[in-house]
Amino acid sequence: APRGTLIHDYDVDERGIVTRANLIVATQHNILSVNQTIALSAERYLAQNDEALLNGVEFGIRCYDPCLSCATHRLGDMKLDVVVRRGGVEVRRAIRR
Repeated sequence: APRGTLIHDYDVDERGIVTRANLIVATQHNILSVNQTIALSAERYLAQNDEALLNGVEFGIRCYDPCLSCATHRLGDMKLDVVVRRGGVEVRRAIRR
């Protein structure tokens, strides 16, 4: 899936054999935006029922990286755990699909 910039960084030895490979994929470039979108979705749907919250978070993930959610799964079928915390510690709500 075309998701953004892909950076390849290789080291090779004198025979042309790859000795180190570093790939920077679109997910790494987009992770801040993904996290912010998921947080906004969670805030928007927090007062809704569990399914609405799960769907909102899933939609945020799919906007940036459909491979994370796997295109073989229909919307609403993605395995997903959502844990809502207060202050980053206290668990307020935990949902599993």
